[in-house]
Order: sequence, then structure tokens, then C-alpha cells
Amino acid sequence: MVKAHPLFEARSTPLNSLSARGFRIVAGILCGGFAFTGLLFTFMGAWPVLFFAGAEAVLVVAMLALYRRHAAHSAELVTLQAGSITVRRREGRRVEEARFDPFWAKLRWDGPRLLLGHRDASIEIGRYLAPEEREDLAQQLESALRTYREPRFDNPQLRA
Repeated sequence: MVKAHPLFEARSTPLNSLSARGFRIVAGILCGGFAFTGLLFTFMGAWPVLFFAGAEAVLVVAMLALYRRHAAHSAELVTLQAGSITVRRREGRRVEEARFDPFWAKLRWDGPRLLLGHRDASIEIGRYLAPEEREDLAQQLESALRTYREPRFDNPQLRA
């Protein structure tokens, strides 16, 4: 089976600007700050603060690691091919896919959300994008759909 080349493709991912090294640095700074606070209160005689500071440090670092893992496994792909427009979104373990006929698919705005749909079925696209990028995606996708719906044929026999 030959796979058709996409006429339009847009991929977006959540913001994840922290590298593995950066994560270790931030985690080290957080743990150092919480350790300093805990030890300071321990020397003042309030030793239970050490355990709470340690628990807070573990919780903050764990939540940051969880977000990084979730963001690394999340993406959205909008693909226009001959005969279908497909939206595939993966958020962590959850996978969502919607397929529409490009002749009938419509883009519409619902407040700040960009929706792609047909009749009663619709799906939000550009969820990971900033508002300006979402507007650009809408313009590019609308242009690709218009080009797909109104093809230009070049027949050499009809040239003068």
C-alpha cells in the first residue's frame, strides 16, 4: 500500500523548555533551598519543619518531573491528505483522533478555541499554541482547504 503525501501538516507540542540538565539544576536549587530552611528551623528548635520542608521539596520536584514527562509524550498532528483531514492528539496515555471529509470540514472560533468540524462533530485544534500561532494555523489550514477544494488543472492540450 502506497502512503499518500500530505498536502498540509501541522504538528504542535506543549511548551517544554527545560532540558534534563536544566531540570537537575532546578531540582538541586529547590532541594538546597528547602534543606536550608529546614536546617535553619531545626537549629532554632522547630525540628518538625525539617520533615515538612523535605516533603515539600519532594512534592515540588515530583510534580515538575511529572509535567516534563507528560509534555514529552504529548503532541497534536493535523494532516490534510487526499480524501481526509485528520487530527491526532496524544496527551500522556490518552490518544484522540478525528477524521473529516475536507470538502465539508469547517474551521470556526469558539472564543479563544479553534475548532475543526463537520455538522455536530468537532475537535479543538492548536491547543498547545499561543493565540497568535493559533490564528496563523487557522489561516494556513483554511488556505490549504481552499486549495484542495478548488484544484487548478493544467491541461497542455488547452494551452494556446
